Amino acid sequence: MADYIYMMETRLTPEQQRAVALMQDLARAQEMNLYLTGGAIRDMISGASIRDLDFTVQGNALKLQKDLERSGVIIQGVDEDTRTLLIQLPGNVRGEVSMARTERYEKPRRPPEISSATIIEDLRRRDFTVNAMALSLNAGSRGLLLDPTNGAADIEAKLIRILHNYSFYEEPSRLIRATRFAARFHWTIEERTQARYDAAKENNYIENISDKAIGYEIAQIAYEDDPLHILRVLEKEGWLSVLNPHWSLAKVDTAGLNELMKTRQLMQNLGYIFEAAPAAMYFLTARLPERDIAAIQKLIPRRSFVEIWRKLETEAKELQKRLSSKEAATPSLAWKLLSNTRPEAILFLDVTTRQQAVAQKIKNFFGKWRQMKEKLPLPEMAELLITPELPAYPKLAEEAFYLLLDGKLRSRTETLRFLKPYAPPPPPPPPPPTKRGRAAKAAEAPAAAATAGKRGRKGKEAAPALPPPPPAAKPAAAASHPAPAPIAKGKKASAPPAPHKSAAHKAPPGGHKPAKKAAKGRK
Repeated sequence: MADYIYMMETRLTPEQQRAVALMQDLARAQEMNLYLTGGAIRDMISGASIRDLDFTVQGNALKLQKDLERSGVIIQGVDEDTRTLLIQLPGNVRGEVSMARTERYEKPRRPPEISSATIIEDLRRRDFTVNAMALSLNAGSRGLLLDPTNGAADIEAKLIRILHNYSFYEEPSRLIRATRFAARFHWTIEERTQARYDAAKENNYIENISDKAIGYEIAQIAYEDDPLHILRVLEKEGWLSVLNPHWSLAKVDTAGLNELMKTRQLMQNLGYIFEAAPAAMYFLTARLPERDIAAIQKLIPRRSFVEIWRKLETEAKELQKRLSSKEAATPSLAWKLLSNTRPEAILFLDVTTRQQAVAQKIKNFFGKWRQMKEKLPLPEMAELLITPELPAYPKLAEEAFYLLLDGKLRSRTETLRFLKPYAPPPPPPPPPPTKRGRAAKAAEAPAAAATAGKRGRKGKEAAPALPPPPPAAKPAAAASHPAPAPIAKGKKASAPPAPHKSAAHKAPPGGHKPAKKAAKGRK
């Protein structure tokens, strides 16, 4: 059995994981059951890139709007009928929060009757089995996969299958969606579904498509990894003219779109997080009349998407002017300017500029100048104790980087000469290691003796002076013997009398033989 919690933690980007955690907290505060649904689960299981996050709650999703805005989430659109919020979460994560619902279609081209429902009922009313799955984000069941139509098996078989026979009749936009999914994933439309698809196409069900569905499908083309391929397939099936009667491959700036895709990939590899879809839509509709472009912009549900699209040319012209002025006269100034500019403006200007100097600065910003950071002598900086733990390190490294960009530091030696005055003083040496065993006892003995001596001296100094003791009286035995008479001059002093030897002190004959006998006795 698949571990979907682990899959979610490894397949989602860090920004998307933070977005999921934020939604969990907000739904829990409102006592709503929350599920990750739709395309996010499909892409997670299939291994495709997860482009957006679709959340479904059991309850009115519009109640979360104020809490979302307080948490820094941008509300990009509101659908009162389906109780759906189109959102942009922190980290430029695109998402949607909708109410679990059922839809009942009375007649084509009329909006369905919508009512609140359970999550299982919501999954059963969706377009394809591969989109009819949900992952619980609730305490006690987090990581539980809900798959009532066996969509995981269709993902493994790479099949696109509708849920019921009236799917294309009730919502004709599913014809365009099935074509788009088959082109994106290179999957096959299931046999029964293909028969229903052909019948719907023959009976011209597509004429009942709603304007809301047209706007949604137009925007989804711009989010594709290869929008030109999707456009070709849609035109071949006849769906492109449904989205706009004057839209065709001839209206696309193919060269500009290809350059945009290359720059987009480069910026993504460098770690940029940005919205490239508005720029893609600019080139997809580059040769359409202004009237048709305005009509398409009116249909797209996410208003922020349209605003970025409209401002692309203005922002690019302003950035080009600044890059050509004294504000970007040196490489370091150009780096600062581009670092503080929205990535969407840099992306669009890189593709559209005709000024060689501006194009070269952007090229250097993505390549040559970034390599200058590798010239910072990090090992030598570590020896100088100039490390990221130093409070002034970011500012110091940035200043050294700018000097390298401008050619004021040309070698490793010059860079170290610049950094050396900022090196902090070395730390004090560590205390000597404690001795153990005999060495420790030998080292402690003189210290203990010295301590005892100091204590003794202190005791003597502190004690009061005592009078000298009286002379000791001579013993009586000494008084009974008279003192020897003085020796007269010229006479030799007689030797003292030999001590009287008793029998006990006589040496035994034979030297030490008695000692040997005594030793034998002891044995």
